[in-house]
Amino acid sequence: MPRAEEQIELSRPISDEVKRTTCYMCACRCGIKVHLKDGRIRYIEGNRDHPVNKGVLCGKGSAGLMNHYSPARLTSPLLRTGPRGSGEFREIGWDEAMAIAADWLGKIRARNPRELAFFTGRDQSQALTGWWAQQFGTPNYSAHGGFCSVNMAAAGLYTLGGSFWEFGEPDWERTRYFLMFGVAEDHDSNPIKIGLGKLKGRGAKFVSVNPVKTGYSAIADEWLGINPGTDGLLVLSLVHELLKADRIDLDFLARYTNAPWLVIRNPGGADDGLFARDVAGRSLCWDRATNRAMDANAPEASPVIAGEFTLPGGRKATTVFQLMAERYLDSRYAPETVAGETGIPAATIRARSHRPSARTARAIRTPLSAVRRWAFPPGPRIFSWRRTGRPGASTRPIAGRRRSPPMD
Repeated sequence: MPRAEEQIELSRPISDEVKRTTCYMCACRCGIKVHLKDGRIRYIEGNRDHPVNKGVLCGKGSAGLMNHYSPARLTSPLLRTGPRGSGEFREIGWDEAMAIAADWLGKIRARNPRELAFFTGRDQSQALTGWWAQQFGTPNYSAHGGFCSVNMAAAGLYTLGGSFWEFGEPDWERTRYFLMFGVAEDHDSNPIKIGLGKLKGRGAKFVSVNPVKTGYSAIADEWLGINPGTDGLLVLSLVHELLKADRIDLDFLARYTNAPWLVIRNPGGADDGLFARDVAGRSLCWDRATNRAMDANAPEASPVIAGEFTLPGGRKATTVFQLMAERYLDSRYAPETVAGETGIPAATIRARSHRPSARTARAIRTPLSAVRRWAFPPGPRIFSWRRTGRPGASTRPIAGRRRSPPMD
């Protein structure tokens, strides 16, 4: 009699319930599916339907259940019972904790809300705690910010208009030249890996600036092994070269930045270096059409992007762009000057400034002396600038109508 074939369960269910949420082992917020059995987490996997990570999950994210069940995790409020620093606490209930907090917070708010200063750790409620502080009446609140992620957030705000992983990211679909500076590979790693795969797949140029050649740098088309802590100096040397070569997308600066805003020049004065503002507190630019200062955000403004001007009352002011040009055209930012400190050869720095992104390339192809026609929503907006304060620069004004810059 033949022996019955043994039935092997090849895919045993590990859970009786699946919850969908986002991971917070870093600030990327990858989508995850959390498998539970008998109410306890058994396994975490990436959510293939989530737009951020599309199912990819790193080792940190997979280990999130260890954080959830850490023996060091607080499970109830603690009340200090000994001297500060003694480490003596006892558990109390939430009702008692809320009553204690409401009592001392109420006294502070009645006396002076600004006396309250508080700091929160890493969580997903910083927007809520910030809103709460404003309703309470104090500006003195802060939250965790790691060197591994806040630098990326700041760079994203300055270049993309939002922090890298949440509200904005590089244009992976169209970027032709991607320059990455020292990104920590434990933050936003899944979307970056997916994006780099797209870049490599269609032959875009990828340059990594990092002291060590690991991870992202290992797959870069070019690795610049910079000396630690000199990234900013390298960037300013690139700015120096772009200014010298007139390879500046002035259209972009006028539309999306505060380059035309006026800055007060009053050496020794309390207002020196502050933005010039009108009585309503609005930032000012110098309007070429009326030859006077006006609201920098007014649709009809025709901002001059460089030059020095006299404000009502006799104070002198210049534009943000003018100040940048004066500072960074200095020879201390020349490639030959910074090469020793950064460890990047001068020829390499100079070559990088001559390989711009697609958007900048469009501006380079159009001579700065040419008239450009643009239309600016919500209506026509005339703009102009006068290039001054740099060797060999033309002093002819440039004028035209502007429209939204075309995308690649």
